[in-house]
Amino acid sequence: MKDLVKTMAQALVDNPEEVVVNEIIGEQTSIIELKVSENDRGKVIGRQGKTARAMRTILIAASNKQAKRVMLEIIE
Repeated sequence: MKDLVKTMAQALVDNPEEVVVNEIIGEQTSIIELKVSENDRGKVIGRQGKTARAMRTILIAASNKQAKRVMLEIIE
């Protein structure tokens, strides 16, 4: 999941080398923290959060095969 988020984020931003993804793994839930440069944050979130919502939807679909809940947090 971590690699999936990193690939999606790097495709969206102007500075792909500044994309940092951390994964906190729990028993039932994994939290994926995404940090990008301040200038690229708007591109990852999108207008009215549509891009971030789409990324979360893709993660949910991918996590269904693992029977685990995944949450995406965009860190400021």
